[in-house]
Amino acid sequence: MPNTSMEVLFETMRSYAAEHHVPIMEEQGIDELLALLRQQKPLRLLELGTAIGYSALRMADALPDVSIDTIERDEERFGKALGFIRESGMESRVRAICADALELDIAELSPYYDAMFIDAAKGQYERFFDKYESLLSPGGIIYCDNMSMHGMAEQPIKEVPRRKRTMIRNIRSFRERMDKHPGFDCELLPVGDGLLVCRKK
Repeated sequence: MPNTSMEVLFETMRSYAAEHHVPIMEEQGIDELLALLRQQKPLRLLELGTAIGYSALRMADALPDVSIDTIERDEERFGKALGFIRESGMESRVRAICADALELDIAELSPYYDAMFIDAAKGQYERFFDKYESLLSPGGIIYCDNMSMHGMAEQPIKEVPRRKRTMIRNIRSFRERMDKHPGFDCELLPVGDGLLVCRKK
């Protein structure tokens, strides 16, 4: 990559995220995600929620054979992501799409993916799942971040701030649905902010 190492770029991205209050994966969570992806070795991956491209580039760096489509609706963050992707030299393997993932025509995407990473609007995971699950290959895996939401998903709902209660109810509903889903084997890992790993049967 031009002029700098990936580690320097990742540190720049972490600093930008901290300064501009952009949520990116906690280090423990992304380390576990990358370990799981190295085991799985997906060739095509769909990410919902690019933000500034940190997780997409970490995944691309860890998996030299993967091609990633990543979707972001915030135009400012999308613009930053494009800049970081260019700086990484990975434009040929990381395609960023500026769109609302719930409104995007899935015909614009690959007909299948080996893996999906959902890290977008926390209260909408069920809707993301319903829209994109058909693109996941048999044996493919969906990884979902923020399933704990800083511990709030485990708290009595009356202890959750009122403005966050709908989101927390939605996260709980999604977790319960996936735990009982006949088409998936799921495990909630207590790493980072809670990583749900669901393998399609």
